[in-house]
Amino acid sequence: MNIFICVGSSCHLSGSAKIIELMKSAVEKYNLSEKVNLSGAFCLGKCTEGVSVKIDDEIICGVSPENFDEIFEKYVLDKIQ
Repeated sequence: MNIFICVGSSCHLSGSAKIIELMKSAVEKYNLSEKVNLSGAFCLGKCTEGVSVKIDDEIICGVSPENFDEIFEKYVLDKIQ
């Protein structure tokens, strides 16, 4: 599974650094480092919709610390197991 977290200007200002930290921690917590490739990405084209994360071919917008666990479970854990 390939996960790209936007680090473009708008996402950076919306807190993408925190989402990167949360994603790294979650991947470690669930021992997924051999199944998940984490990368930064410049502009995913959804600049007005909060932090964007692309998981394989799907872009999820508005990722925040408050909804991160729900998004990780739905888009990563449910699909990888």
